[in-house]
Amino acid sequence: MTKSLTLALPKGRILKEALPLLARLGIVPEPDFSDENSRKLMFATSRDDVRIIRVRSFDAATFVAFGAAEIGIAGNDVLMEFGFTELYAPVDLGIGHCRLSVAQPAALQEDIRTLSHVRVATKYPGITRRHFAGLGIQAEIIKLNGAMELAPLCGLASRIVDLVSTGKTLAENGLVETEVIAQVSSRLIVNRAAFKTHPAVVPIVDAIRSLVEKPNAIAA
Repeated sequence: MTKSLTLALPKGRILKEALPLLARLGIVPEPDFSDENSRKLMFATSRDDVRIIRVRSFDAATFVAFGAAEIGIAGNDVLMEFGFTELYAPVDLGIGHCRLSVAQPAALQEDIRTLSHVRVATKYPGITRRHFAGLGIQAEIIKLNGAMELAPLCGLASRIVDLVSTGKTLAENGLVETEVIAQVSSRLIVNRAAFKTHPAVVPIVDAIRSLVEKPNAIAA
C-alpha cells in the first residue's frame, strides 16, 4: 500500500501562486478546496497518495517541522523567525516576493541610531530582537498578529517590523519604510526525517525543483 504524503499549504496570496505549480505536478485539490463556504481543512487531491492541509502561513513550518506534514510551503521570513533545525528548504519557489522591513511614522524625525531603547510592534519578535541587538539597541517587543500599522497611530509602539509588498498600506497610514531587514520569497520545505524515509518526498522535491529551474518544462 502506498504511504500517503501530507502537504501543508499556507492560506492567502502564496496559496494562489502555488496552486498552478502543484497542478503541473498533477496535484490538484478536491472541489471543496475552492469552496469558500467549506469548513474543511484537510483535502484529498487528484493523487491518491497526496493530501493537502490548509493552515496559517506561520503554522505551515510548524506542521512540517514536527512531522504532521512531510512537505510544505513557507516564506523564508517564517524560517528565519523559528529556525527549526528539523526543516530542509531545498527550493526557492520564486513566489510570494516581498520584504521584511522596519517602518515608522513619516513625521517621526528621530534618528534610530541615536537610541539605546526602542518599542517595536511585530509578529516577528525573534527577528526583530536580533536585528536591533545588532544595531546596539534594546528592543521592547509588542507582539501583534495583524493590523500592525495601528500601533504607531495609537501610541502602542513607535515603530513596526512587518512584511511590505508595494508600501501602499504604509503610505495610507502615514508610515514610511526606513530599513529592509530581509528580502522574502516562498520556499519548499521538507521534514528532514521524511526526506530520508518517505518514498514520495524526493521525487516531488526533484519535480518541483525542475519546474522552478526550467519553467517551460512539462511535468511527467
